[in-house]
Amino acid sequence: MPINRRVAAEVWIVLGLSLGQSAVYALVAIAARLTAGTPLAEQTATLNASRSERPYLDLVYQLLGIGFALVPVALALYLLSDHGRSAVRLLGLDRGRPGRDLGHGVALAAAIGIPGLAFYALGRALGITVEVQASALDTHWWTVPVLLLAAFQNGLLEEVIAVGYLYQRTRELGWDRVRFVVASSLLRGSYHLYQGIGPFFGNVVMGVVFSWFYTSPRFAAGTGEERRGRVAPLVVAHTLLDVVAFVGYALVPAEWREALGIR
Repeated sequence: MPINRRVAAEVWIVLGLSLGQSAVYALVAIAARLTAGTPLAEQTATLNASRSERPYLDLVYQLLGIGFALVPVALALYLLSDHGRSAVRLLGLDRGRPGRDLGHGVALAAAIGIPGLAFYALGRALGITVEVQASALDTHWWTVPVLLLAAFQNGLLEEVIAVGYLYQRTRELGWDRVRFVVASSLLRGSYHLYQGIGPFFGNVVMGVVFSWFYTSPRFAAGTGEERRGRVAPLVVAHTLLDVVAFVGYALVPAEWREALGIR
């Protein structure tokens, strides 16, 4: 099998085990929602649902879900770590620039967070976005730690697969930067379609910003041919956004949450 066909097959397999699979389910979900006879604005999507009425069994299920969701990340890193190179360093997940990574991550979260909330509010107003229930977990001592882990899991899975891994492999397939940005952004939007049309467009915009940042020479690390993007700031930004969505929403006044359609 020619190397480019082998790489393409590998990409489809990795996506089929992770975000591509989620995208297919999301497409089916939005089709079901649009044909349900109930307007999207009157439907609800739950991001973190309880899996058992027994608290400790629920905790086990939550931790298993988080752990197994990260297996595709381990697979992608393993596949990129050929010929003795470190995939962690290749994708910029190492601790080489902690201060800059954190600063860039916070800046990206701020740049995406406010417009993202505006997209959601607009979608709700137009009736093309479902009501998002950020967390349906009962209140236990482990609820907040699990939500924080879930936020980190989302950030690591999506940014490593949809940005870092996909960029490395599409370069080997001869793709240019623009083609990668479009593909990565559409992928990101597609697996959020279960939340409605509004979140699709909002996440496409987020995908454009994140993938453009990752491929920008201005923010690359290293020198000469060793210059490469870093996924770490994207993971930081994504984790912060999800922490606010999963945990911080409870600090928002009830009347504000009601106006935005957040529960």
